[in-house]
Amino acid sequence: MRGDDARTDEDLLASRDTEAFAVFYDRHARTLLGYFARRVDPQSAADLTAETFASAIAAQHRYEPTGAPALAWLFTIAARRLADFQRRGVVEQRMRRAVAMGTPRLSSEDVAMIRVLADDAASTLLAILPSDQREAVAAHVLEDRGYAELADELHTTEAAVRQRVSRGLATLRRRIGGMS
Repeated sequence: MRGDDARTDEDLLASRDTEAFAVFYDRHARTLLGYFARRVDPQSAADLTAETFASAIAAQHRYEPTGAPALAWLFTIAARRLADFQRRGVVEQRMRRAVAMGTPRLSSEDVAMIRVLADDAASTLLAILPSDQREAVAAHVLEDRGYAELADELHTTEAAVRQRVSRGLATLRRRIGGMS
């Protein structure tokens, strides 16, 4: 069982090994979820937890043990995700009201799929997607880039980027479901 690993959090992150990161994730996912759940609604807490770990995976190569607990590093990322979420939330709520759009909801399968993207299989899974969806999913989920930023970069609308991400995640969810 991964949870029985005796290495410290700092050693797990410094190893830059995918399986070591999975142990780190298993140790702290519930704590991080609880942190967010005390501050936002349950769906957003789950989303922010996934976003935080996705950001941590992307930044792991820059992690250097400094004497401070690795959990502090993770919570620094979490605090930034929460601040970004709160800042984006005000703007997105106004926009959704203006266009009468509902808030997109991620299912537990979506959250599980995001975790799978962190594994070595991510490149293999992403390769099954058309290039526009692959780019959108990788940029939004793995690189934590916003829809507006991607729309500007891709010279398209935010709705088109959201659709690419949504369709890509749906395809990956079906593929992952077929692997179970």
